[in-house]
Amino acid sequence: MKFLTNLLFCSFLLVSSFPTQAALADITRIFHQTPTLKQFEVCQGGGCAQSNQLTIGEAEWSSVAQIFKPKASNSADERLQIGKAIGMLEQIVGAKNGTLSDRAGTFDNSEYKGQLDCNDEAINTTTYLRLLKSNGLMQFHEIEDMRTRNFFFTGWPHSTAVIHDIKTGERFAVDSWFYDNGHAAAIVPFATWKAGYKPDDSPIGKPKTTQLASPQDNNLQK
Repeated sequence: MKFLTNLLFCSFLLVSSFPTQAALADITRIFHQTPTLKQFEVCQGGGCAQSNQLTIGEAEWSSVAQIFKPKASNSADERLQIGKAIGMLEQIVGAKNGTLSDRAGTFDNSEYKGQLDCNDEAINTTTYLRLLKSNGLMQFHEIEDMRTRNFFFTGWPHSTAVIHDIKTGERFAVDSWFYDNGHAAAIVPFATWKAGYKPDDSPIGKPKTTQLASPQDNNLQK
């Protein structure tokens, strides 16, 4: 399957921190599921070493849908809404499966329970995008397969979810790996992301704080 060639390239980053191996069968299964609010599956632990079947209640989904009110009048505004919704969904899911303390990036984060690598983030974000789309909250974008940049020869491999503008066909990376749980996902032109993009305000590569900020502090900051 085409999407498999784009996966499992950053799971090795967790080898020194997590005694897990990428569960390719689980990744394949989850990626090809049709998620619903009553049943969807998310990954954690690096390369989907652990997965959880979850549900989202009406009140929880209402908080997500509120982000899309009023409806965006163009695709650029909708991307801002999508980024914020991904952050909100991370918060909701994190409270259910123990990933609220997920930190930006992968390196040196083994002390944080529920840490995600870029494959986990890309798979989960794709699932969240499908929930948004199937529930009528995305009108200007379609969802694509996940993609990976770099293949060891040009830098650390890194995966992301991808969408494209229905009208123009322009592709965008939707990358939540750059931030702690609950922060709005970065959404940038795919070519920019492919060239090595990292947000200037991402905590990756910067000194860590001694205490994880609360989800309320982290959420929807972008």
